[in-house]
Amino acid sequence: MSGSRTGRPPVQRAASRTAALRSPRENPVQRLYGRARKAWDRPLTAYYLIVGGTLLIMVLGLVMVYSASQITALQLSLPGSYFFRKQFLAAVIGGVLLFVASRMPVKLHRALAYPILAAAVFLMVLVQIPGIGMAVNGNQNWISLGGSFQIQPSEFGKLALVLWGADLIARKQEKRLLTQWKHMLVPLVPVTFLLLGLIMLGGDMGTTIILTAILFGLLWLAGAPTRLFSGVLSVAGVLAALAIWSSPHRLNRLSCIAATDPGPNDMCWQGAHGIYALASGGLFGSGLGASVEKWGQLPEAHTDFIFAVTGEELGLAGTLSVLALFAALGYAGIRVAGRTEDPFVRYAAGGVTTWITAQAVINIGAVLGLLPIAGVPLPLFSYGGSALLPTMFAIGLLIAFARDEPAARAALAMRQPRFGRKRAGGSGVERGPRRWNTMRRRASAARSSGER
Repeated sequence: MSGSRTGRPPVQRAASRTAALRSPRENPVQRLYGRARKAWDRPLTAYYLIVGGTLLIMVLGLVMVYSASQITALQLSLPGSYFFRKQFLAAVIGGVLLFVASRMPVKLHRALAYPILAAAVFLMVLVQIPGIGMAVNGNQNWISLGGSFQIQPSEFGKLALVLWGADLIARKQEKRLLTQWKHMLVPLVPVTFLLLGLIMLGGDMGTTIILTAILFGLLWLAGAPTRLFSGVLSVAGVLAALAIWSSPHRLNRLSCIAATDPGPNDMCWQGAHGIYALASGGLFGSGLGASVEKWGQLPEAHTDFIFAVTGEELGLAGTLSVLALFAALGYAGIRVAGRTEDPFVRYAAGGVTTWITAQAVINIGAVLGLLPIAGVPLPLFSYGGSALLPTMFAIGLLIAFARDEPAARAALAMRQPRFGRKRAGGSGVERGPRRWNTMRRRASAARSSGER
């Protein structure tokens, strides 16, 4: 029998060609889905999502802060770029904090947990001392740093609770103490209630809700049983109900959910005008800088309700882009928490993800009229240096954890400069052949001579 290039008889080759012709072509949608899934499962996906999502949210936030704050600045006899320059300065400082946090080892993060918690509690106590603390919009939660600079210690309390709570639960897991309910709750819940009490003394209900969400996120990640989880949730619900019923202002905010008109005495003015701004944006918005509501009609246009101005100027496309960026950031945080073997990294990444996601949901839900107005900024987007700095440090934590995954470390190592050192002994014009500093060569060099 005559030979062939395939080594198979002609009858078999004809049958294989017939089967290939009969096989249906791959669906383009399935092919696209397969490629997307492969890209989604790559080791550096979470790393790139965190870095890219954070950068895009911050850049778009700076643009919207500049657009939304110009009228407010001019009404206060200030330069039109006043709030933008302060936010840009905070973003630069936050970028330094993000870089430092992303390069710090996990042990150093754990070592900073207790000092940050002690500093946050100390500052929150200072807020309640007359002459030191100052009130803004009825909330006694600020400390003046001189001039126009202020600091809100409760924002740093979020970071303190995440780091300290993650370190505490990780230590107890290493000692196998989490099977006992008292070790699950003590001292995590009492310390959290201490922070909540100091914040509630100043009347900041929004930040209280965020810290409560972080507490529940840590308990859920620690594997708290349903009965224990339900008990803590019931106690928090009762305390929240008492805080709402004891304040007519909070009751009014609760009654303004889904309000489409200002109501009697303009009680729902802010919520209604937020809906007006979103409704007038249409699909692609009225154009950057062309918002009408920011001309004195919408209170806190550059802080709590900046999402409404984004919807008015950039339309549905702009708001959906912001939602997609936060969704990507939340997914990346969940992925980092789910793929690590380090308990502290799991709890810290889960706590940061809970913090940012819950705050974004509360802010956007209030602008959409689905939730009561809680007075919390949109993370990384709204104006406010006190909120931006600890959030940037927390994003640095996620980046450090994403880089620390074994597969991510190997992938990052392959992206190092490929040009190796010159061969020893080479001089002048006569040099040895250039060695390429690739992962394959490093792996081959590490093998013993007898290994295959």
